[in-house]
Amino acid sequence: MRPSGSLLLVAVSLSLVIAAPARTRPHYGGTLRVAIGEAPVSLDPAESERGGREMLPSLSRLVFDTLVTVDARGQAQPGLSPSWQADPGYRRWQFSIRRGVAFHDGTAVSSDAVAASLRTANPDWKVFAAGEAVIIECNAPTPDLPAVLALARYGIAKRTGGKVVGSGPFAIGRWDPGKKLALSARDDYWGGRAFLDSIEIELGKSFREQMIALDLGKADLVEIAPDQARHAVLEGRRVESARPSEWMGLVFSRDIQSAEDGKLREALALCIDRESMNNVLLQDGGEPAGTLLPGWMSGYAFLFPTAIDLQRARQARGQVQQAPVWTLGYDASDPLARVIAERIALNARDSGMTLQTTASAAADIRLVRVPLPSLDAWVALSELARSLGLPQPKFDGEPLQPSASASTAYAAESALLQSQRVVPLLHLRTAVALGANVMGWREDPDGSWRLQDVWLETGKP
Repeated sequence: MRPSGSLLLVAVSLSLVIAAPARTRPHYGGTLRVAIGEAPVSLDPAESERGGREMLPSLSRLVFDTLVTVDARGQAQPGLSPSWQADPGYRRWQFSIRRGVAFHDGTAVSSDAVAASLRTANPDWKVFAAGEAVIIECNAPTPDLPAVLALARYGIAKRTGGKVVGSGPFAIGRWDPGKKLALSARDDYWGGRAFLDSIEIELGKSFREQMIALDLGKADLVEIAPDQARHAVLEGRRVESARPSEWMGLVFSRDIQSAEDGKLREALALCIDRESMNNVLLQDGGEPAGTLLPGWMSGYAFLFPTAIDLQRARQARGQVQQAPVWTLGYDASDPLARVIAERIALNARDSGMTLQTTASAAADIRLVRVPLPSLDAWVALSELARSLGLPQPKFDGEPLQPSASASTAYAAESALLQSQRVVPLLHLRTAVALGANVMGWREDPDGSWRLQDVWLETGKP
């Protein structure tokens, strides 16, 4: 039996080798159907600066190029700008503009158009065209400006008559704000044509609606809640997960008011059982967090404790004669947020504190989820601080350089956490479910999708 079994194994292996090229060779054509929970009302990449509900970076980058991109290692790479240089103080930068690039309407991506787009995205910068280059003058030293320009909100856009067009690999075919977005591949894209002919994106769909669409064959790509990823795998679905990258934590509405206030915040941070939250509530959909940046990015997260210490929490609480009742606000549209908020209230009760959960926007503490904004650690830290209303981290004790060292970032993040304005809880994993026909799937460590690399398998298994 052993020889015949070996022959059968060889035969099966050969058949797989012969069949593999037909199923794995990328080809052009097809429409990728996507469903997501976000419901943006604007496609303008600069809307995030004006408080609008902006498109997800993964989708925005399909339409709008940036001057610079950031690779999986956090290193700046050429985009619409093939090269750049700065003065010794990192205040004045010059970015060359790639030749022969056009917006979706056929007009050239000129230095004047780029300068106008960047002025809209950041009015604090002085931006002007200089021949085939753009000059950006910053108010303060900005050694990581190339990585900053890779953020989706700095996508280069042409704004005319209330409409916005980009120069990315896909052009806007249909746009129903908050409902649907249809994109068509550009044959003349400077970076090469995408494999897909088009992408249709249904917006504002709940996780349940997305999963039903996938199961009925009406969607090829949907999101999965962090606490549902393991269950989806057990049900036989094709699931792809990224590294823990979405930050979840508590943000206080104001600075510390007194020494007693600081003791209560310390007690709250110590009494939270992050490990139980991750293992039970999230079904291992993340990692306990004591920092803003995830450990795989910073390398120093392990230095910040995440374990519950109820004894110390009670000691800190005991130093305050009378504790106020704090309100803990959460996003009512996020089922996971409600469960986490209720668990935090229970943990607080164990330490002698009282939290009242609420879906109201006005609360003493907010439970917040923020996606990792960049793969450049320093830009990510700065953007997270900005999103959470914290002071901007500063370079301290080192010469200016394009990327801050781990020790500098550690010192800067330590200072932010010592302000006691935030209590880190978890770093969540982003996950998606894919149809069997979706090939070439790629995502960056921060969970950003690389849909321009996707192609659809049309043959039968």
